[in-house]
Amino acid sequence: MSMQPIKRGLAALVLMGLALPTLAQTTVSDAWVRASVPHQQSTGAFMTLTASSDSKLVGVASRVAKTVQVHEMTMNGDVMGMREVKTVELPAGKAVTLSPNGLHVMLMGLNNQVKEGEKVPLSLTFEDAKGARETVDVQAEVRALTAEADAGHEHMHMNH
Repeated sequence: MSMQPIKRGLAALVLMGLALPTLAQTTVSDAWVRASVPHQQSTGAFMTLTASSDSKLVGVASRVAKTVQVHEMTMNGDVMGMREVKTVELPAGKAVTLSPNGLHVMLMGLNNQVKEGEKVPLSLTFEDAKGARETVDVQAEVRALTAEADAGHEHMHMNH
């Protein structure tokens, strides 16, 4: 059996791929949102982002909150704070994690309580080095208030 037709077929597929506009391919993995308590106004969303080419996260939206921003933790002396970040750089092939202790998404002005076991829709907008934009829609799992938090906060789940 000759390998020529297979090689020719692969070459044609590669050439067709090169003719298509190349969009940054960004994968979003392990997306989750911390559950809220009644009347709580905000919560955080966390995930890992991996872009196939140098890109940046330029926006996040969700219908569960009035305002969605990316924040980073800051230290001013021994006082911890947060500030908004307009973009998050995503170097090609490097996983960038948005976590409770670093960069993360804040969902502010929640429309309703976010309950454990629900899914929260997030729409993330990425821009590659050429300015091409891509939107990735994700269903983030809502996890318990204590998820990946300090074990000292277990008192919220005590039975009386």
